[in-house]
Amino acid sequence: MIASSDSFENRALKWMESRNWSPRDFQLEAWRACEQRQSGLINAPTGSGKTYSLMLPALLSIADLQCSGLHTIWITPIKALAREIEKAALKAIESSGIKCTVGIRTGDTDAQVKQGQFKSFPNILITTPESLHLLLARKGFSKLAADLRFFVVDEWHELIGTKRGVMVELAVSRLKSLAPSLCVWGISATMANLQEAARVLVGNQLADSARLIRSKSQKHIEIISILPTHDDRMPWSGHLGVRMADELLAVLNLPGSCLVFTNTRAQCEAWYRRIIERDLNLAGLIAMHHGSVARETRQWVEEAIYDGKLRAVVCTSSLDLGVDFAPVDRIVQIGGPKGVARFVQRAGRSGHRPDAPSCVYFLPTNALELIEASALRLAIKKQFVESRDPLIRCFDVLVQYLVTLAVGDGFNENEAFQQVKSTYCFASITEQEWNWIMAFITRGGTALAAYPEFHKVVNTGDLMKVTSIRVARKHRLSIGTIVSDTMMAIKQKKGGLVGHVEEWFIASLNEGDHFWFAGQPWQLLRVKELTAYVVTGDAKKGKIPSWQGGKLPLSSRMSELLRSKVDDIASGIGSSEPEMQRVQSIMQLQKERSHIPRKTEFLIEMVATEEGSHLMFYPFEGRFVHEGLASLVAYRIGRAMPISFSLAYNDYGFELVSESRVTLDEAWCRQLFSPESLTDDLLSSINAVELSRRRFREIASIAGLVFKGYPGQPIRDKHLQSSSSLIYQVMQDYDPNNLLFRQSIDEVIYHQLEFNRLAQSLKRIALQKIVITTPDKPTPLAFPIMVDRLREKMSSESLESRIQRMVLDWSH
Repeated sequence: MIASSDSFENRALKWMESRNWSPRDFQLEAWRACEQRQSGLINAPTGSGKTYSLMLPALLSIADLQCSGLHTIWITPIKALAREIEKAALKAIESSGIKCTVGIRTGDTDAQVKQGQFKSFPNILITTPESLHLLLARKGFSKLAADLRFFVVDEWHELIGTKRGVMVELAVSRLKSLAPSLCVWGISATMANLQEAARVLVGNQLADSARLIRSKSQKHIEIISILPTHDDRMPWSGHLGVRMADELLAVLNLPGSCLVFTNTRAQCEAWYRRIIERDLNLAGLIAMHHGSVARETRQWVEEAIYDGKLRAVVCTSSLDLGVDFAPVDRIVQIGGPKGVARFVQRAGRSGHRPDAPSCVYFLPTNALELIEASALRLAIKKQFVESRDPLIRCFDVLVQYLVTLAVGDGFNENEAFQQVKSTYCFASITEQEWNWIMAFITRGGTALAAYPEFHKVVNTGDLMKVTSIRVARKHRLSIGTIVSDTMMAIKQKKGGLVGHVEEWFIASLNEGDHFWFAGQPWQLLRVKELTAYVVTGDAKKGKIPSWQGGKLPLSSRMSELLRSKVDDIASGIGSSEPEMQRVQSIMQLQKERSHIPRKTEFLIEMVATEEGSHLMFYPFEGRFVHEGLASLVAYRIGRAMPISFSLAYNDYGFELVSESRVTLDEAWCRQLFSPESLTDDLLSSINAVELSRRRFREIASIAGLVFKGYPGQPIRDKHLQSSSSLIYQVMQDYDPNNLLFRQSIDEVIYHQLEFNRLAQSLKRIALQKIVITTPDKPTPLAFPIMVDRLREKMSSESLESRIQRMVLDWSH
């Protein structure tokens, strides 16, 4: 029993001593700060005890106050992490003797459990941003939160810079008004702009006093690349990984357990299937985990690996964060993680104990990704991680949030304005913009005033409220900012739910077709509404679902490191790293055919093939930036001459292909990559209206302008797209100053095309020497980009045979 009048620090120390644990420096500092009612951010390596740095003060405060209601809200980005936090809390409660209750409230929580919580609410509630906003939409929550003392956001680096993070900011502003004594804390392991992240979380009122508590210890990460047994002189994306299944099996068969991380759910499905095909002895010892697999299956996998029943789990970011799988001995990363922070986070899943080293096996899916492995090792050595830039002025989230408050206990307009303005995201909001928001949620604004369904909030005098039961119900079903394509349930004819895939994938199948999902073959029987009924299949071949938006872009930090590594190769700087030695033959071929660019150089290749004229550019700035640059350059060339291009891009460069021959010189290239008139030219080149129209669908969904349907009766994608496009057109024609309409254009420029980073890349290119070469055959740098373009046009079988011919023709 540790509850007494003694300090938090002394009582926490006694508890740790009872478990033969030694406190960390940051834990001691956190315990003191919490007792002084301070707020801030804790930064420490994965597995170093961050949870107990805040869980123990919360429990001690509950004991001191003899709290009988809600005392602590603990936010987690993913559902799997909620169960781990609960286990940590229950372990401390059991061994300390403190009377305290803990509950989980997420999308996976049964409805009966949620109802029971309101009869006797837990002292510590572990929940997600979406579920917290659902609580805000419940009448009586203001009274429930009056005694709240702690608000903790786990893995804050995963939320900041997203609209889910904005939801957290808004919730904090509301909770601080309901519970003035509230302490707000964040936990983060991997982020560069920590001080800014702390200020964003606690809000403008507490920003100057926000504490940043950092651990002095550093996590040791060992990177072991799984090297190909042969040299690929013409590397192509996705090709090498599949051929290295046997090398992966050798790692999986080592003693101990393993998490195999992939970057996408489709990649997860493909690799799980490949592993089982190559080694049937692993059946029952290996499992799959990603967000589209049924909840019961995911929970079983989490428990099985925690109990040591599984040798390996092939997974996605669904197991990235904080999940304390003590038995995990090693990590495999398939393909470049595209970001240092993401890699460090995944590495921390192994050796998830204080001072324990992490072991990561890196399996490249492209021979050039071996350079990324070397860059990651350098980043970890120099402690380079990316910043997470917070979002500003997300008016779609604000509209949803205000309707949420109106559905719940209601809000006072003037008080809500001050609360919203206290957040980082909306610090710049003006009274005029606020008045527009209020008019929009009450009368639909200028464009939608004639449509009663958009008159959602009513001014009842003192409070703004939603009085319509129908509006309230539809809004509760729409809370959240994760917008994806309509998902179809996959159900067995005689059995339970298998999981969910996107509607377009099922639409590509015919009844009787076979496909692979959740690690098993299935045969499609029929589709009824948005449910696909299946039976177990026996076909060895079949489609594997893919999900839209799956490709990750190279981060700015990784781009910088990659250019540095390529510069080392171009400079002839030798390296003892096995990855750099292995790519020597590839880069030697690149040098023979064209050029290896230094950091002070910008390489452009002009290649003629039977397809036409290829212009290859290599900024090494990541897929999203290259998408914008490709459109910009094509547009600027098109102003000088009538021409049509096909565009392709990857993380290293981009390609323009045309039937007409284009000859570039340095002077023209300077004009093509000039930063002048960038905004106007970019908007003209990308067909901003069409892209913003697509972006508006997400904004319209978040802001409640389109309704995705009731449970079991979702509205199909084509209808949602049609509805959002119609509203977009109305706003474009009759309300062009509409904040949501303007937001759609801003998001295309600043988020989809990473405008600021694109502008910086043009400034960098302006200072570089332009090197133009005319190789007689495509180079190793060009080949993966060309393959990606072909993959968009051809089926997998025809692609395979086509590329094999290209390899034979171009590799010698």
